[in-house]
Amino acid sequence: MKGLTDIPGIRVGHATNLEALTGCTVVLCERGAVAGYDVRGSASGTAEFFVMDPGHIAGRVHAVVLAGGSAFGLDAGAGVRNALERRGIGFRTAHAVVPIVPTAILYDLGIGKAAVRPTSDMGEAAVEAATDYAVLEGAVGAGTGATVGKALGAAHAMKSGLGSATVSIGQGDTALMVSALAAVNAYGDVLDPKSRRVLAGARRDAGRMDFVDTAHWLLEGRPSQSELRRGENTTLVVLATNAKLDAVQARKLAQMAQAGLTGAISPAHTMVDGDLVVALSYGDQASDMIALGVAAAQAVEQAIVRAVRMAPSLGGLPGLAG
Repeated sequence: MKGLTDIPGIRVGHATNLEALTGCTVVLCERGAVAGYDVRGSASGTAEFFVMDPGHIAGRVHAVVLAGGSAFGLDAGAGVRNALERRGIGFRTAHAVVPIVPTAILYDLGIGKAAVRPTSDMGEAAVEAATDYAVLEGAVGAGTGATVGKALGAAHAMKSGLGSATVSIGQGDTALMVSALAAVNAYGDVLDPKSRRVLAGARRDAGRMDFVDTAHWLLEGRPSQSELRRGENTTLVVLATNAKLDAVQARKLAQMAQAGLTGAISPAHTMVDGDLVVALSYGDQASDMIALGVAAAQAVEQAIVRAVRMAPSLGGLPGLAG
């Protein structure tokens, strides 16, 4: 499996700055994808999300951009829009072709160089780098500066990154597929969805891999740094499926996929996270929405786990990939 690029026609590209520890990721759906979204964190940063509302005149999106840099990183979306316009891709108006490019950001200013953020040029570079090969994972693109487990402060956190996974329904040429790409920059811990064991998260001792289990820590009334680090966390997910959906169904798929986020991150959807899911329908297969939602949640869980398993140690924080 290749991750999000398992869906025919979907291409993914990254622009990565390993010195400043930031970057952006573009998901290209140049023919136009029916899209839906669901935002459940309270610290989100987005642009052009309303174009995915059912009934909006645009109807389809041509790319989705994920970026670091907090609100500054929204500039990467302009670069993607410019690159697609030059290719004649977008919503056709009487006077110009206007690419529809929803963009979402995460906060990575606390690691690397805070003054360096994804730019329009980086967005264009991500478009040029986009392929249908297996999705690059780990400290790349929007996941370059991602971290997890921040209840005890940045020094006790761990390096995270970007992961992607696919879940199939059925077999053969008629198989339905749901793929997820996740940039994981969570306040909480990342868990094994089956055992509920912490895989990466807040460490009791900054020099050891001894996890406190953030949810239990909070329930014991222990102090956390959530109020000191407002809005500095977010998990961004893009789903793609070869199922044919309308805008209402795409939004429902994004909602159902949130079960995967809560299955793999604890706690999730907090006041200091901007957690969100974008779902793209890019195919013509008939689907059972309930089965599709189950597959979406599993794909999200797997993508989140891969995001930490593939993350190397960077910025003074340990990663599971060494």
